[in-house]
Amino acid sequence: MNMRPVRTMSQLPYCYYEGYLEKRSFKDKKSRKLWTCLCGSTLFFFNDKRDTEYLEKLDLSGLIEITDDTSVDCNLHAARLNLQIKDIHIGFSAPNAEARELWKGLIQSVSELSVSSSLNLMPGQILMLEDVVKKEKERQKNMDMPDCFHPVSRTEAELLLERDASRGNLLLRPSSYGCAFAISTREELNGPIYKHYQVSRNPDDSFTINLDKPVTCASLPDIVRYFVDTTDGALNSLSREETYEQNISFVDVDNENGERTVRDAAVDVTMLDLPTKPAMTKALSQEEENTYVNNSEQRIFTDRRSSEPEIKAQVKSKKAPIPARRKNPPSSQVSVTGSTHSKETKMRSHMDHLGQTISELKQKFEDKRTRFAD
Repeated sequence: MNMRPVRTMSQLPYCYYEGYLEKRSFKDKKSRKLWTCLCGSTLFFFNDKRDTEYLEKLDLSGLIEITDDTSVDCNLHAARLNLQIKDIHIGFSAPNAEARELWKGLIQSVSELSVSSSLNLMPGQILMLEDVVKKEKERQKNMDMPDCFHPVSRTEAELLLERDASRGNLLLRPSSYGCAFAISTREELNGPIYKHYQVSRNPDDSFTINLDKPVTCASLPDIVRYFVDTTDGALNSLSREETYEQNISFVDVDNENGERTVRDAAVDVTMLDLPTKPAMTKALSQEEENTYVNNSEQRIFTDRRSSEPEIKAQVKSKKAPIPARRKNPPSSQVSVTGSTHSKETKMRSHMDHLGQTISELKQKFEDKRTRFAD
């Protein structure tokens, strides 16, 4: 019996929804209240939500019909629905009509990979179903890729089959022709024999092996199984093997006798706080402006404007401020924000302040000259 080790259901497909349902088949006289999990396109049933072993499962991929059951339940608030999957008829009872509608929508969505427009659900629940459909499509897309798929070229496939000959002699890889695939095999007969078979995708998402008599299969895993079965197991799929170390180890050399041994590193899991990099602020020089090779003039103009307050602060800190020469920005980037009158007023105020500063300097020089003359 398969296990569900933790609530994340790491050994089952992704769980889209879960809750209690009463399950009954048409031959059962009594229904059973089971914790039901919709994982991928399968319903898994547990005695209780804390159980780790499921009792049974129901594959929804062959769903034919799902309908409301208007018969009265012993629980007046409960709402029934019936499922027909191939030749199986199963009934469920949800806690209420709203829960029944949601379960019905979920089951339809994963089996049909679309959201039915006839559902009576809230907008948030419709968005939830759309998300379920998106995730299920992605899950099924990844599920269809067999373990023996290797993203390698023809030459790399031959090298891989030779290197790992003890593990398998068949792999699936991308073909050099568009979206097609290829099967590469290696056998021994007075030396290695490599063969490559093209596999094309059909409009209905089936796949065909391009032979003198083409062979069509429903999926890529079926293609691989066909090769294995028709050769009576002479061809074996070479599955991907990706192993990772569980601990950090290193080769240590004994300084006394020179002996080399493998030791486990003492790993401190405490994260170190990296020092904050100090911010460096300075005005752009002409040389720095020239480093913006692929940037527009707006970037250079913005950087120059951002440094102007720092330049002004440096000028004010001096005893005898000397106004810096005005740098005119590109005409395409200058925006007029004030009237002509306000500009003239600011200029007059600036000139008055400059004249006063010059007068004070002249007075100081005159005083010094007078003292030296005396």
